[in-house]
Amino acid sequence: MFPREYRGVAFVVGLFLVVQLGSLALVPEFAESGYQAVENPDNPTNSILYILAIIVMTGLMLAAFRYDLDQGIRLLIVGVSAWLSWYVFSAVVSPTAAAVPAIAVGVGLLVYPEWYVIDTAGVLMGAGAAGLFGISFGLLPALILLAFLAVYDAISVYGTEHMLSLAEGVMDLNIPVVLVIPLSLSYSLFDAEDADDADATVDGITDGETGNDGVNDDDVATDEPDRDDIADPTDIEDRDAFFIGLGDAVIPAVLVASAATFSPAASLAVPLIGINLPALLAMVGSLAGLVVLMSWVIKGRPHAGLPLLNGGAIGGYLIGSVVAGVPLIEALGLAAYL
Repeated sequence: MFPREYRGVAFVVGLFLVVQLGSLALVPEFAESGYQAVENPDNPTNSILYILAIIVMTGLMLAAFRYDLDQGIRLLIVGVSAWLSWYVFSAVVSPTAAAVPAIAVGVGLLVYPEWYVIDTAGVLMGAGAAGLFGISFGLLPALILLAFLAVYDAISVYGTEHMLSLAEGVMDLNIPVVLVIPLSLSYSLFDAEDADDADATVDGITDGETGNDGVNDDDVATDEPDRDDIADPTDIEDRDAFFIGLGDAVIPAVLVASAATFSPAASLAVPLIGINLPALLAMVGSLAGLVVLMSWVIKGRPHAGLPLLNGGAIGGYLIGSVVAGVPLIEALGLAAYL
């Protein structure tokens, strides 16, 4: 029997794979339905606007946590979860019928946010978001997005550390900005919270001074850390779950979906999904980066996920493009500018 940490790694790899395959399956339906968010997907300013939106949203969330508006953030994320779930369900049923399971996702998150409810909502959100961005970001905008966010993630985790502050803010909200990776079948997010509340009472810890579950933001991967400092390492024996940001699953999948949509490489004969060699190797590269990331997380400290994940996706995509016979200039989306 493999150690439970390795079973947890296998589980998170499976979740990432479902998000990526789900986005690929949704791309044709989204494109046919006219869900492309921009008029010109090859315009690199699309990435710049999205990057600015991320920075602004990060600042707003930090301000909301500082001024005790965290429940407003929770309601916003739950609403976004239901909205993105509607897009996913509308790909297989009528838009009206899709509203029923989409509302159920939102109600489930509000009423019973156990780890498997959060993970289910997170996978639906991730596949839907990656599919929508994949058809809206051409090759160059997608590459710019991934490269910038990899650098931004590293700076915000290892430099300014404001992502760790943001992570502490979302700990108790039980929202699908993270995927929860339990290390045993008996794990319950509710039981973990109750135990943390009891410890906080004994230790005299007040709300807002510490984190309970180590749940992290979109682009920080961690295990369940010490309550006194989210950046402190934890022993393998002390952990009950891994937590990894949903953005770590979504952002590399954007390039996978974009490559499947915009790359001139020939499609592969894969049932149910449209995929080519650049998209396939982007998937392989991102999953390889994920395995390396989780090997670091097992050692007990949070790490920036996007440098490894995006780097692997970009490297795999470029290798796949060259092998498929796509000129590098065209693979980078620069042919129209030369």
